[in-house]
Amino acid sequence: VQLQASGGGLVQAGGSLRLSCAASGLTFSNYNMGWFRQAPGKERDFVASIGGSGVVSNTAGSVKGRFTISRDNAKNMVYLQMTSLKPEDTAVYYCAAASRGQSVYSGGYDYWGQGTLVTVSS
Repeated sequence: VQLQASGGGLVQAGGSLRLSCAASGLTFSNYNMGWFRQAPGKERDFVASIGGSGVVSNTAGSVKGRFTISRDNAKNMVYLQMTSLKPEDTAVYYCAAASRGQSVYSGGYDYWGQGTLVTVSS
């Protein structure tokens, strides 16, 4: 299984970015997908998750209303649209796949991508 995250970069506060995660080696629609982030010196935190069919999703309170998770099962892709970015959103963002239910805990995920760095300048 491989998860390849991309789309990170440097953006000014108030700007937008869309992260993408390409999955291979798994039956994609059977997996719940999640995004986590880890800022320097901090723990990895849940950002958003989405069910296999794409109908049910969950978003952390800190990004609710600004970030949207979506997926395209035909392309084996999951996305994180980020708007109104803040300096505190600066982190490495990871995508992950879970064979069990959606989880806000990193331990609930079976596979992880390598991460993509998002830097928001003030």
